[in-house]
Amino acid sequence: MESLREFQPTLVGTIPLEIDLPESDLDIICFCRNQKVFFNKVINLYGNEPAFTIYSKEFQYLPSTIATFSTSDFTIEIFGQNRPILQQSAYLHLINEFQILKNKGKDFKNAVKKLKKEGYKTEPAFAKLLGLDGNPYQALLTLPSE
Repeated sequence: MESLREFQPTLVGTIPLEIDLPESDLDIICFCRNQKVFFNKVINLYGNEPAFTIYSKEFQYLPSTIATFSTSDFTIEIFGQNRPILQQSAYLHLINEFQILKNKGKDFKNAVKKLKKEGYKTEPAFAKLLGLDGNPYQALLTLPSE
């Protein structure tokens, strides 16, 4: 995290929510104003790590960089986009899912973990348990605050 400090790295995903499985990865989102600078920095920092991959693609109409690599403990995914952290989808999912888990309690959390063990990704597991229709990633972003 320290090596990415200039990009405001923020841990999101299942681990901070305590709904991770042994095979869950560390998801780190970053705010990068310049994709090329970010892309090169990530290669310089992690390019020699096992299973390192990096690519750019458009995500929600913005150029984005995604890198993954392995350590002895985790697979790490780093996502960089020219969008402030508090406006990135992964952060908004984290906040909404945290609120849902807080409101629904331990049984709901256990049900999410059970679906994840069955192969569901996090957002589809939440959507299934909440009875949400359509794209689960979008549906979780549009839930009213409780």
